[in-house]
Parts: sequence; C-alpha cells; structure tokens
Amino acid sequence: MTGRRVPSSPTLLPKGEGGFSLSLREREGVRVAPLINGVARAAGRGISIAALLFPLAARAALFDDNEARKQIGDLKARIESNQKAVEERLSSIDSAGRNRAVDLTQLIDALKQDIAKLRGQIEVLLNRSEQIERRQKDLYVDLDTRLRKLEQAQSQIQEKLTRGDRDAVAEKQAYEAALNQFKVGNYQLAISGFQSFIASFPNSQFAPNAQYWIGNSHFQMRDYKLAIAAQQKVIVSWPDNPKAPDAMLDIANYQSEMGDNKAARETLGALIKKYPASPAAGKAKQRLARK
Repeated sequence: MTGRRVPSSPTLLPKGEGGFSLSLREREGVRVAPLINGVARAAGRGISIAALLFPLAARAALFDDNEARKQIGDLKARIESNQKAVEERLSSIDSAGRNRAVDLTQLIDALKQDIAKLRGQIEVLLNRSEQIERRQKDLYVDLDTRLRKLEQAQSQIQEKLTRGDRDAVAEKQAYEAALNQFKVGNYQLAISGFQSFIASFPNSQFAPNAQYWIGNSHFQMRDYKLAIAAQQKVIVSWPDNPKAPDAMLDIANYQSEMGDNKAARETLGALIKKYPASPAAGKAKQRLARK
C-alpha cells in the first residue's frame, strides 16, 4: 500500500546494568506510527490533517514537559544530595577544626606553663650562679690573702734560717777561735775570746763549755780563786748541763792545789750526791777512796 511507511527498527540503549531500552524518539516513533497511518487514511477520506495531528502534538509536548520535569527533579535531587554531602563535609571539617583548635589551645596553654616553669628555673639557676660566683670571688680573695701571708711567713722563716745559718757559722767560728787560743797556751786570749763569745751568743749550746774553759784558763794561769768562781758560774747557770759535774770536779782539784783538802772532800761529796750517775761522780768516789 502506497502512503504507508514502515517504521525503522528501534535503537536499543543500555538500561542500567540489566538490559536495553528504546531511546525517547524511538519510543515515540513506535507510539506515533499508528497515528500517522490514521492520518493517511483520514486524508483519503477527506478529513483535516490538522485535526488529526493536534492530539499528537499535544501529547508530544506533554511528554517533553514531563521528561524535563523528571530531569530537573533528578538534577535537583543530585544537587541537594551533593549540597548535603558538602554540608556534612564542611560540618566534619568544622568539627575537626574546632577539635584541633581546642587541642592547639590546650597545647599552647601547656607550653605557656612549661615556659613559665622554665623561666622560674632559669631565675633560680641565675641566682645560684651569682651566689656561687660571689663565693668564688670571696674564696679567691681569702685564698690570695692567705697565700700572701704564707709567702711572707716563708720569706721571714727563710731569712731567719739564712740569718741563723750565718749566726751558726759565726758562732762556731768564734768558739773555735777561743778554744784554739787555749790549746796553744794563749790563756788570756782564750779567756777574752770565750767571754766575748758568751756575750755575743748567750743562748748558744756552747756557752756552758765556754764558761768551763774560762775556769780552766784561769787555773792554767794559777789564778785559783778566779778559776773556782768561773766553775761555780757553770754550776749555777747551767746546772743540768753535762759540764756542771765536771766543773764541780775541777773545783775540788783547785781546792786541793790550794791545800784545802777538807773543802775538796766536801766538794767531791756534794758532787756524788748531786750528780751520782755522772762520770765525774765516779772519779770523785775514786779520789775519796784513795784519801
């Protein structure tokens, strides 16, 4: 039959994940095809084509409006969904930001407290350091003063030792010089030398010896009275010296030389009584036994 067109095969579109569906135009082509055939038949009968096509146009317009509304609704839903997701995301970010802000505030407060503690500790350490520094300065000054005093004392001791060494040398030389005069028989020079020695070195350990040799020098010169007086000075001035018992023994000898045997025996008895353990006491006992 002429005038009739067989609609082309519809195009299949994917339908989600489960199959295929017709496109919008193809679905409408399937629906409109009977209308077109009807229009053709009406045209053969003399019916107005416009009258026939009006319902078709109205239906197509209604379909396009519903489809547009559906698409708008879907788009609006997607927008609302996206907006809701964005708001939730922003809310999550805001909550996380607030939590982080709280954490940061707490951290800052803790750091401030730590800094305050550290400042306090630093102040304490600075004070201790200043105190230690002052103590060190005081100790240094005290130590320096003590060292100076010690150095002065050592210097004085050294001077005394040096002077003492010089004095000891001079002392020994003076004593030996007088003794040498006695040895060679210069008894008057020996007496003068020993007297000068005692005057210069009264605390010398050789002073009792010098006085003893003065008495012997007078004896050698046959001046018995001065000899006895010199030896008595030894006994009185240095009673604990080993020369004291020797001086008593010499006095007894001088008394015998003078012919005063009674006085000599009394002196020997006194010697034995006063210095019983001395070598001179032993000699005194022997003399008394002979007499």
